[in-house]
Parts: sequence; C-alpha cells; structure tokens
Amino acid sequence: MMSDKICNDICEVNDMLNNVSTTGNDNNNVSICANCGKEGNEVNNICNKCKMVKYCNAACKKKHRHKHKKYCERRVAELHDEKLFKQPPPLYGDCPICFLLLPTYPSGSTYYACCGKTICNGCAHAPQYDNQGNKVDNEKCPFCRTPPRTSDEELIKRYKKRMEKDDPIAFRSLGWYYFNGLYGLPQDYDKALELYHHAAELGNAIAYSNIGFCYFNGHGHGIEVDEKKALHYYELAAMGGVVQARNHLGFKEERAANFDRALRHYMIAIKGGDAPSLKAIQALHSGGNATKDDYTKALKVYQAYLGEIKSVQRDEAAAAKDEYRYY
Repeated sequence: MMSDKICNDICEVNDMLNNVSTTGNDNNNVSICANCGKEGNEVNNICNKCKMVKYCNAACKKKHRHKHKKYCERRVAELHDEKLFKQPPPLYGDCPICFLLLPTYPSGSTYYACCGKTICNGCAHAPQYDNQGNKVDNEKCPFCRTPPRTSDEELIKRYKKRMEKDDPIAFRSLGWYYFNGLYGLPQDYDKALELYHHAAELGNAIAYSNIGFCYFNGHGHGIEVDEKKALHYYELAAMGGVVQARNHLGFKEERAANFDRALRHYMIAIKGGDAPSLKAIQALHSGGNATKDDYTKALKVYQAYLGEIKSVQRDEAAAAKDEYRYY
C-alpha cells in the first residue's frame, strides 16, 4: 500500500492525463493505478466521485478507498464550488417585444399563459395600436393579442394547455397556485411539490427554489423539514440564476461567519440584479467583514445591471402601478 504523498502525486498525474487532448493517439495517455502503481491503458477503473484517480480493477479501488477518501472528498468539494460559484446566465433572458434584459425583480415582468411568453411590464403597460394607428384596449396579451381570461377556470385551462407543451413555467405556476390555494384550486402541498419537481426537470430554476423553500420551512406546509435537501435545491436554483436563492446561500454562510463565501454569493446575486444582496454587502462593510472596495465594486456592478434593464417605458409602468416596480 502506497503512502498518502504518493497517492496524491498519482492523483495529480492522472488529473493531468485526464485533461490531455484526445485528438492525438489515445495510446499515449497512460494512467497509473492509485493503489498499486501499475501503469498502462488497462488502468481505467475510475473513481466515480472525484473522477481524478484510476485503478487496475475493483479490488484495487476497494483496497485504496480508505486512503483516497480524504483526497476524494476535498476534490469533490472543490469541483462543487467551481460549479456553485460560477456566474450563471441571466435567469429570464430578453423581453420578446423590446429585446431588453428582463428584470430579476418578480414584479418586473408577466408570464402570459395564452402564448407562453414572459414580457416586461413596460411592454405590458404600453398602449397598443391597431393598423390605423388608433389606440386599442391594452388588456389583451401584448404579444399574441389574446383577450384576458374571463374566469379562474379559463386561466387554469390555459395553463394546462401550456403544460401539454411541456412549458416549465406553466408547471411551476400551477404548483404555486396549488401551494397557496389560488384561482379556485384546493390548497395541496403534495400536488404543488410534484408540479415543482416536474418544472425543475424541464429546466425551470425557480422551481428548484420553490422546492428548497418547501423543505426549509416545512412546518405548517405539510412537508417534513429537511435542511440538507433544502440546501441542495437552493444551490441548484442559485446555479440556475435565481438570485433570491443565491442570497439565501449568502446569508447562510454569513451566519456561519464564512464571510468570504458569503461575499462571493452576494456578488454573484448582485450581478443578477439582487438589491438585498447589495444591502447585505453594505452591512458586511459596516461590520468590518467586507472592505470598502468590496462595497464599491458591488455598487458599480448593480448600477451596471440597472443600465441593462432600465427604459423609459418601464419607468412609466412602474410610476403608474406599484405592482410594475422592476428594481
């Protein structure tokens, strides 16, 4: 059995070999068994967790498990952090009408079940015109011009039609309605959780945040509290661009006095337009746990975000209705 130092050296060698371009001759990529040191292309039984070491066979892998465990766990944590702290793409993308980045603030945009489009409330509030240039009723969908629903039953019917098209927002929204007992639907937490999971499987990051909320709060929602599950789903949501979930992770690290990690979370959230995370960094600075440069950088990043989402049309909508506030 080899020493820990030799084991770590082999891990590093195999790491380099795993990253060698495969455009050339694969026979040149020779791996080393982390247990017995044997070299050769037949050393291909890889560690399933860290993907960094290889073995001759299952027997060598089993013998080496105890020595490899510490390195493996450290490497798995490093790989996880690489994913966790990577800046995600914008959560919503651009408005399909004005082509400006959709605001992160929930009241900054509206989902229309008639056509499945998420539209900024600047465009939703803007007057609509007919072919002759006359103003028309702007209660219709600003994208497909479908008249507004006339009943709760019609609204739910529209969502179910979108679900038939595997629209993840429709699944998540219906889950929210079941969770809160809205639009004539009974309050059903199990059904809500089922719909959230389906939406998440279809790629809706906000659904992961909803699931995290269910497991984090549990009590009173008919769902058992499970903080480990809650953390897992909040992380998935954060990696998908949900700034509220990212802020939650930052606050968790801050409570644990992991201020560097908290700062990293908050900064990523600010780049996505999360104002509470900006306030959190300001508070960290006031408490001596973040530098003036940290707060200045955060402020500049948030101002850059505002520059991407602001428009005269959106300002007019926000001035007309509080529910159209977008930052």
